[in-house]
Amino acid sequence: MALVHRTMMQLAGILLCLLGWVLSCLTTYLPQWKNLNLELNELEIWTMGLWQACVVQEEGGMQCKEFDSFLALPPELKISRILMFVSNGLGLLGLLLSGFGLDCLKVGEQQQDLKKRLLLLGGILFWISGITAIVPVSWVAHITVQEFWDENIPDIVPRWDFGEALFVGWFAGFCLIFGGSLMNCTACSTEVHSSSLHYAMAEKQDPCRHLESDKRFQSLRV
Repeated sequence: MALVHRTMMQLAGILLCLLGWVLSCLTTYLPQWKNLNLELNELEIWTMGLWQACVVQEEGGMQCKEFDSFLALPPELKISRILMFVSNGLGLLGLLLSGFGLDCLKVGEQQQDLKKRLLLLGGILFWISGITAIVPVSWVAHITVQEFWDENIPDIVPRWDFGEALFVGWFAGFCLIFGGSLMNCTACSTEVHSSSLHYAMAEKQDPCRHLESDKRFQSLRV
């Protein structure tokens, strides 16, 4: 029963991490990190992402233009690119390592210690991946709030607002952290289960040893 419960936790953790990794990759390339509504032309909505700026028109669809230079970007967008790439890479590596450590995978059944280490390492990588996804999203959100409430900017100047990609990034980061926590919990329960199983096997072997010693003692008396 404990094995089934641990397997279900592992599957739930790996699915959460897979969902978080997919959403993290999606957040990296979505152009809706910031939204800008122009009061003079309500039919146009400007959006900005890590790679391009887009204008959404009600009649003409979406038109996007990529940024000309990486060096010309604001600091938060430069570092956000790097951190999101790190998050995506660590998430992919965590999926590969944790996949080989799952109990439902029959590969390496005789190497339980190695499978436990793979689960632990994968869970730690998921934690780091989730944190590196939350940090750039939160940083861009913080800069957006500061610029929105900046009193030095005239009221007639349009202000950037939160885009949908920020909420997707937050959700992705929390999925990765929670899924990694489940993987680490199952790895620790694997250690407890193996030690208790070893203790139970030792208790079963002790009566046999007592019987063998009694037989030897009786044979010596005869």
